[in-house]
Amino acid sequence: MSIYIDSHLHTGFSADSDTAPALQIERAIALGMPALTITDHQDFDGPPDVMDFTFDTDAYWDALLLLKEQYRDQIDLLIGVELGLQTDIPTDLASYAAANPFDLIIGSTHFCDGMDPYDSIFFEGRPEEAAYRSYFEEELKNLKAYDCFDVAGHLDFVVRYGPNKNTYYSYEKYRDVFDEILKVLIEKGKGIECNTAGFKAGLGHPHPAEAILKRYRELGGEILTLGSDAHVPRYLAHGFDQIGGLLKACGFRHYTVFKNRKPQFLPL
Repeated sequence: MSIYIDSHLHTGFSADSDTAPALQIERAIALGMPALTITDHQDFDGPPDVMDFTFDTDAYWDALLLLKEQYRDQIDLLIGVELGLQTDIPTDLASYAAANPFDLIIGSTHFCDGMDPYDSIFFEGRPEEAAYRSYFEEELKNLKAYDCFDVAGHLDFVVRYGPNKNTYYSYEKYRDVFDEILKVLIEKGKGIECNTAGFKAGLGHPHPAEAILKRYRELGGEILTLGSDAHVPRYLAHGFDQIGGLLKACGFRHYTVFKNRKPQFLPL
């Protein structure tokens, strides 16, 4: 039975999920989690040809606050958001973050070069390595531009969708940009997440890969949330049975849960 708290998951408020929030909560209770953080997609001003990854914020709060009260004797429901980071968009992300009392804001890069890497067109007409580098450089630009998040989401998630996935991918190949990303995050007091959806995608590794997790720790990074990125209950906490030892081997002894945007450190 998993006791780690899952801090990245989705419900029907995300365009790519049709799961009722209560089903995710009940699955977490069945797994013995003392708390759970729902983090649905809020990607304002996405490319015109991409699915609309936004939700009605008022409806989100109304629904989740009711569930927080309904299940309060069984689990501490925390309310977060996965906020899509982009520069040069009309929406003021900082104002949005400040206007809503989220427990956790994951800052994620989902779009690059006007495309979603989920779509194979992102990789057409250029080497896989160039596509990956373009994504990582976009991620760096976004993380430099914003402070309205707590942890950076799935740093190398683009690798899920490459033609060869992670066959020819390594931290060392992109060390220059990854080191800059990690240093920017540490200087800003931000964390990263260990996103176990990489296991579900068949990579055999979380996002980011172990070498990046280890490098973050070597550079002094300590804020690390755990997230399954589950869109259906069966994948809630998926891979959590593997990450305790993995993270300890990378130098971590604690993981982090955010409440009221403040980190709490729990033992692995």
